[in-house]
Amino acid sequence: MKIWIDADACPKMVKEVIYTVSARLKINVNVVANSYQSIPHSPLIQFIKVEQGADVADFYIVQNLSPGDLVITADIPLAALIIEKNATALNPRGEIYTEDNINERLSMRNFLHDLRENEGLNTGGPAPLSKKDREIFINSFDRIIVKLMK
Repeated sequence: MKIWIDADACPKMVKEVIYTVSARLKINVNVVANSYQSIPHSPLIQFIKVEQGADVADFYIVQNLSPGDLVITADIPLAALIIEKNATALNPRGEIYTEDNINERLSMRNFLHDLRENEGLNTGGPAPLSKKDREIFINSFDRIIVKLMK
């Protein structure tokens, strides 16, 4: 099992939690981004810089992940592709994307995208992560790691 981080938009706090668990449990982590990311010096953590462009990091992750891997991403279309590859997708707020909820998430994402594009509405972005969000992420992350390592 490997952990993949869709890193360009991943909060620093989430990455730090992952790096700590990686060191403790000896899990390989691939940090994929199209801009430089600061990572700890560890043989377990690899930074992969991809070319600039929409979804380039997403495509790299999907092409290189294996069934049973864990991907940290807030990108819902990427999460759908991850699920299709029999891997696990978790967002930085601790929500696990599943076959049961991904279509609803995609529909809502597309609806909001259409509102922004066609109606000019400002739907705003997500609120910054709170301490409670951090706790939720850590709890979900821990449960997934235990399950995947069995």
